[in-house]
Amino acid sequence: MKIHEYQGKELLRKFGVAVPRGIVARSPEEAFNAAKELATDVVVVKAQIHAGGRGKGGGVKLARSAEEAREIASQILGMNLVTHQTGPEGREVRVLLIEEGLPIDKEFYLGIVLDRASGRPVFMASSAGGMDIEEVAASTPEKILKETVDPAVGFRPYQARKLAFGLGLPATLVNPAAKFMQSLYAAYEQMDAALLEINPFLLTKDERLIALDAKVTFDDNAMFRHKDFLDLRDLNEEEPLEIEASKFDLNYIKLDGNIACMVNGAGLAMATMDIIKLAGGEPANFLDVGGGASQERVAAAFRILLADPAVRAVLINIFGGIVRTDMVARGVIEAAKSIGIDVPVVVRLEGTNVEEGRRLIAESGMNFTVGNGMKDAAEKVVALAG
Repeated sequence: MKIHEYQGKELLRKFGVAVPRGIVARSPEEAFNAAKELATDVVVVKAQIHAGGRGKGGGVKLARSAEEAREIASQILGMNLVTHQTGPEGREVRVLLIEEGLPIDKEFYLGIVLDRASGRPVFMASSAGGMDIEEVAASTPEKILKETVDPAVGFRPYQARKLAFGLGLPATLVNPAAKFMQSLYAAYEQMDAALLEINPFLLTKDERLIALDAKVTFDDNAMFRHKDFLDLRDLNEEEPLEIEASKFDLNYIKLDGNIACMVNGAGLAMATMDIIKLAGGEPANFLDVGGGASQERVAAAFRILLADPAVRAVLINIFGGIVRTDMVARGVIEAAKSIGIDVPVVVRLEGTNVEEGRRLIAESGMNFTVGNGMKDAAEKVVALAG
């Protein structure tokens, strides 16, 4: 689950991480009052959406008076902000963060993420702050410093000092920077974050260290330990079909193609999307009904797939290990009868009770196409979608 910058900063403040003074605004008049209250020579008007690159898209601007802050807010609020992370459709700006302007000396990058290869968190730091970290990794990877963290002992002080020295900070600021980083790691660990990114991590001209930006993503699997975080969720920032899928514990991600995929298991989902592309098609989504999919969840999945107007055909690719394929077949048939289908559906079933599942599909009276293996199913659904 992603949250906004202003929400992330409020949480980080509780862990002793220094952040700028800021006030949330949802109207030009609130932006005016916020700038008045901050009472600094310069304030920063920042669009709050779940995407990076806001500044390049025109979503971050400086105001030198409360009146100018109101004018800028009126321009940004309601705009469709397009960045490299939103895609061409962009995101509507509904919330602003009005922040005090700070005397910038240097900008750095700090980030913590789980390294799936080692199964451990990695604390990253770079002197190339304010830039997209992907761009830094591609062009100057030597500028990214990394410290792998042993979860049994945590992020050690010597690791923090090593990163601080590596950033080229003045000797007098190494220990304060190390303390800043340890507070950041404490937040990452105790909040069960999947990603915590500060870009830029700011050194001011009066030698303060401040998190000028904050990106926080929570591990969905740990949300049962943080029920209070659920109030931070902004449904306006999520795809409506993804929200509907989450109600049924379905893993759904919308993509740009026209072939819907219903599968069970993330590995099979990836393989299914690959084989659709190999056959010349484009997946419309990633939908995983899970290893223990019930008939009701399969029916809900079918309704979600068909609600996407871009879908021109559906591929149902189920391997019955834990889940029974006859149960999946019943769910598909019931959903098809209750919703009504106006696109071709290709079904490929393998595994537990597969003969019964295939019999149910064959005798359903529905216009389903049966795939004999993944390759055959992919080729058939691509042809039907075309």
